[in-house]
Amino acid sequence: MGDLTFCPLVSEKMYRDNRITVIVPCLNEEDAIGKVIESIPKLVDEIIIVDNGSEDRTAKIAEELGAKVIHEPNRGYGRAYKAGFKNAVGDIIITLDGDHSYPAQDIHLLIDFLLKKNADFLSASRFPLKNKESMSFKHYVGNKMLSFTMCLLFHVWIEDSQSGMWVFKKNILDKMKLRSNGMAFSEEIKIEALIRKDVKFIEKHISYSNRVGEKKLQPYRDGMKNILFLFKKRFFG
Repeated sequence: MGDLTFCPLVSEKMYRDNRITVIVPCLNEEDAIGKVIESIPKLVDEIIIVDNGSEDRTAKIAEELGAKVIHEPNRGYGRAYKAGFKNAVGDIIITLDGDHSYPAQDIHLLIDFLLKKNADFLSASRFPLKNKESMSFKHYVGNKMLSFTMCLLFHVWIEDSQSGMWVFKKNILDKMKLRSNGMAFSEEIKIEALIRKDVKFIEKHISYSNRVGEKKLQPYRDGMKNILFLFKKRFFG
């Protein structure tokens, strides 16, 4: 998989005076995790792979490539990210999925855009899709419905509420109330960034690719859970 050396702790590298941490939550991603890690630019100081109970070689492959592996046995997208955030040392955090669908090679461009706009939270938008085959029609419609519901309930605007690639300054986490332990965490962290007047939120278009490995998202079940979560967060905090 190549001879790459990443320091799992704080390195001496600084990108535009910031330490950079990449966090990737994983569940059985042995087919893709090596490609994900290899595509991450060397400007990154720390790569954290949060293994969320994988039963394959995901963690072993990540460790062999020099990533810092954290084990979160209690499954849940939100739980995995909370474990990653707790262990991150970077001033700027970038998130990726473990299926090689997001453009890790463009991390430097997104950081540059975040800093140029003097923003605190950048959400990478997949729309409009450059590769129409990268997302099924069912997922596309579901995404648009969830994004519309979020905009309607919270009086904000977002193009892609379900994006799994974010670039943000770590210090804003202290301002957020992040309660979800599941898939709705992706929506919740964006909502928290959007509704807080002292946090500047922006979106930036990215390329999106077909995932590598098995699909784990269950559109109808996860979609209904996300919609219920949006209403609960809006009316009960």
